[in-house]
Amino acid sequence: MRLRDVGHRYGGRWVLRGVDLTLPARALVRVEGANGTGKSTLLRLLAGIDTPAEGRITGRRARTAYVPERFPATLPLTAAGYLVHLGRVHGLRTAEAKERAGQWLTRFGAGDHARTPLAALSKGTSQKVAVAQALMAAPDMLVLDEAWTGLDTAARAELDRAVAERAAAGATVVFVDHDPRRLAGAAALTLRTEGGGVRRVCAPVAPATPPGGPRVLVEAAGPPGAPLPRDLPGDPVEDRAPGTVRLTVPAPYSDALLAALLAARPPWHIRQVTAEAGATERPPHAEARGEELSEAYSEAYEER
Repeated sequence: MRLRDVGHRYGGRWVLRGVDLTLPARALVRVEGANGTGKSTLLRLLAGIDTPAEGRITGRRARTAYVPERFPATLPLTAAGYLVHLGRVHGLRTAEAKERAGQWLTRFGAGDHARTPLAALSKGTSQKVAVAQALMAAPDMLVLDEAWTGLDTAARAELDRAVAERAAAGATVVFVDHDPRRLAGAAALTLRTEGGGVRRVCAPVAPATPPGGPRVLVEAAGPPGAPLPRDLPGDPVEDRAPGTVRLTVPAPYSDALLAALLAARPPWHIRQVTAEAGATERPPHAEARGEELSEAYSEAYEER
């Protein structure tokens, strides 16, 4: 996706101007900057919500999804009804849209509110619905404006996992969040809005998972002579041993890492997955080994 000399203004005031930017595919992009410097404006332009007042944006991904800073929960629909409606808009069949709506509401801990009218939802549950609608159709580009705000701890971790999954599947994910640690260790690119422009930030950012935080160890083996797949989610720490590679990642990235290894061509064999002490939840089938483990994960990701 390319922005060429892009500018946008509200009334007579230019918020952004002269923005030249290329966003790579399969990348996690963080946008930061002081309040009022155009972060949300940039995200709305990337998502196609706003049209630039000048310049051109080309190469926008076919399936683009957006989570706004404030979710308008005033439509006369239930949570599930709203998700199914948007799923149909994105080209899903009704049965598939219903299934995905239930899956995403459950993943974010809002399954019990499927039949609750949007207007009756709490702020936190409304935000879960807002995030779920963006993930319904497996977007190629996901734009998140403070999407973690209002979510409980479990839902924030689930959104971390969902973001890692989308990036592993080849999507571009662009996000703004007030927490400087949010996914910082995994961001391929950090942009800063200031002075009406957008610039790349070269300085390293603190890791998203502090020392002692929950991590997962994945032991895998590839075909003879095959290199480790590039751009693996979670920026794994690599430790090689005879016949195997040990990859350690923050717990929220474990599912996405496994998916990326199994989706590689040729695929990698998963030998063992171990949740280190302190992880709040263990990966599925964590006690399985060898062929049993690879088959279990392959089946799980085929079902998704």
